[in-house]
Amino acid sequence: MSTATTSPSSAATRRLFGTDGVRGVANVYPMTAELALQLGRALAHVVRSGPHRHRIVIGKDTRLSGYMLEQAIASGICSMGVDVMLTGPLPTPGIAFITESMRADAGVVISASHNPYQDNGIKFFSRDGFKLPDQIELRIEQLVLDGAGAGSADFHGLRPTANRIGKAKRVDDAIGRYVVFLKSLFPRDLTLDGVTVVVDCAHGAAYQVAPAVLEELGARVVAINVAPDGKNINHRCGAVHPEGMARAITRHKAHLGLALDGDADRVILADERGRVVDGDAIMALVGRALLASRQLAKRTVVATVMSNMGLEAALEPMGGKVLRTAVGDRAVVEAMRRHGYNFGGEQSGHLIFLDHVTTGDGVAAALNVLAVMKREGKPLSELAACFRPFPQVLVNVPVREKRPLTGLPGVAAAVVAAEKALGREGRVLVRPSGTENKLRVLVEGPDRKRIQAHADRIAAEIRRALG
Repeated sequence: MSTATTSPSSAATRRLFGTDGVRGVANVYPMTAELALQLGRALAHVVRSGPHRHRIVIGKDTRLSGYMLEQAIASGICSMGVDVMLTGPLPTPGIAFITESMRADAGVVISASHNPYQDNGIKFFSRDGFKLPDQIELRIEQLVLDGAGAGSADFHGLRPTANRIGKAKRVDDAIGRYVVFLKSLFPRDLTLDGVTVVVDCAHGAAYQVAPAVLEELGARVVAINVAPDGKNINHRCGAVHPEGMARAITRHKAHLGLALDGDADRVILADERGRVVDGDAIMALVGRALLASRQLAKRTVVATVMSNMGLEAALEPMGGKVLRTAVGDRAVVEAMRRHGYNFGGEQSGHLIFLDHVTTGDGVAAALNVLAVMKREGKPLSELAACFRPFPQVLVNVPVREKRPLTGLPGVAAAVVAAEKALGREGRVLVRPSGTENKLRVLVEGPDRKRIQAHADRIAAEIRRALG
């Protein structure tokens, strides 16, 4: 089965920014107040253009350390003569929306997404609501770590005074603005009257937004994990642990369940029987609905190399295709913008509807699925049955160093042999871990024993070469 692939643009070696901003243990480098202040200063410096009074939006999730980092980064921004607009706890896609709709010059999200509360992170959005380009992040790194950058030799010495110092204010209606926007994504001729929905907010940023949106559209909402205390975000709940949400569906006889992660940029669903529906299944059923209504741009869904081949199998009978990218919603969005596609996502539940949002949005994704259910008059279990995942084996192999396959002839030969044996009925993916000294071997195919044998042979060659 052939699959088109694409990869994100290359970037210089990064010292601070990872695939999704700066992240780490809160109050331990690089996630310290001191560095947050410098990141705020650098961001303010790079977004300044023209004579207008510049403004940057700052939002966060519900972690305890959010207070510390919010104040630090706001201080850094104000010290550069740029004003700050504070939204308080708000989903990552909500901050992207507020940034764009209020014509701010940039947005800042303080969140570590699905990580435990001890961690935190900082990521930036451009004025158009999309994540900052790689080259701008690299310039911010250079300013923070070296004090250097094009035309910025004296960056650390820039100190506006008097009325040129920035000021900070609260955006008191940020939640209301975002709720109204999300409701506008649901078809006006439909309501959720008679629908019961379980919503697991992971004690995170959507604890107010998600229940409000669904209730105002007419649903009966069973909201769980909506009491954040700064330490319980993602703890045995949310998108990483959807089992509690799934149990609540059967207990409350709900039609659907949705589990969000800490910053609500991704969602995992469960059907009326409590069976989990992941991002691949959501892309399959929504992709088919968009194909049927001729709304899927170029008849193509954008997914990553981690998505199951069952996605192609679900779309191909309707003339749909899959374009695969590197791992990460950032790579998906980049490919969508570059090639003119309008729907894509990840197996993990990042779903991007580019006609309406600029980044993964868990609530928006759930609303799209609910709209398909209402339009077709079918339960989620029936709609999700279009997706039948191929058996999949993943082997993580510890290595001394991560090297390309071109320099490992034994490994390359094992991969080629497996691909030849599987043909169009399977695929092989070998990729380095982004955080550990490991190579990940993924094999898919119709027979679990066969793909396990292929994965084991490839892993053995990797251990022989790099173990």
